Amino acid sequence: MRFGRPDNWAECLPAVLHTLYLVFNEGYTATSGAALQRRELAGEAIRLTRTVHRLLPDDGEVAGLLALMLLTDARRDARTGPHGELVPLDEQDRDRWDKAAIEEGVALVTRALAGGRPGPYQLRAAIAAVHDEAPSAEATDWREILSLYDVLVRLVPGPVERLNRAVAVAMADGPRAGLAELDALELDLSASHRLDAVRAHLLERTGEYEAARAAYESAAARTLSLPEQRYLQGRAARLRP
Repeated sequence: MRFGRPDNWAECLPAVLHTLYLVFNEGYTATSGAALQRRELAGEAIRLTRTVHRLLPDDGEVAGLLALMLLTDARRDARTGPHGELVPLDEQDRDRWDKAAIEEGVALVTRALAGGRPGPYQLRAAIAAVHDEAPSAEATDWREILSLYDVLVRLVPGPVERLNRAVAVAMADGPRAGLAELDALELDLSASHRLDAVRAHLLERTGEYEAARAAYESAAARTLSLPEQRYLQGRAARLRP
């Protein structure tokens, strides 16, 4: 051991960061249960990532992951209503976002990006920073977000990254452009409620309310998260004749 790091830390690091990323995601949006978030789990992931960052202060991806967690967790208090209901990003009260966490996260990712070619966690953090620094949902720079996703999906061409990129396409170029992107994801995300949820939202924006209602109901039936179920069922109910 040297300076608290194992000799093979470079080989272990990607797996460590991926595990911390998964733990944080489960804490930020629980995959099942009555609560949308498991705050203690997200907090523990941030604590552990801070420890890794102290050991490896010059590693851009470690800094990127910590920045991503801080920038995402900064919205925590605004994500649920008084009864634990889900509040989507574009409807959140941004005055409730944690400004100190945003400032720390932006500073971390800014320094990391200055170090050279960015990795996936730095790119995800940069996307989160664009969201967090926008004064309102309407002022969000979706062109910048789409450009960042274009780079990200070249590095990580996974279905979740491509789904998020499709949302950015829809916000930048219109809902029909986003719907066209979803067709290529059908097989990869056929078992996920998120594909139907995104499709429902985009169909609603095009005025195809019956198809949107069916997609919301399909998404609600596939998620094990009760807050997400209630949110999706509520969206579907608004579209019933």
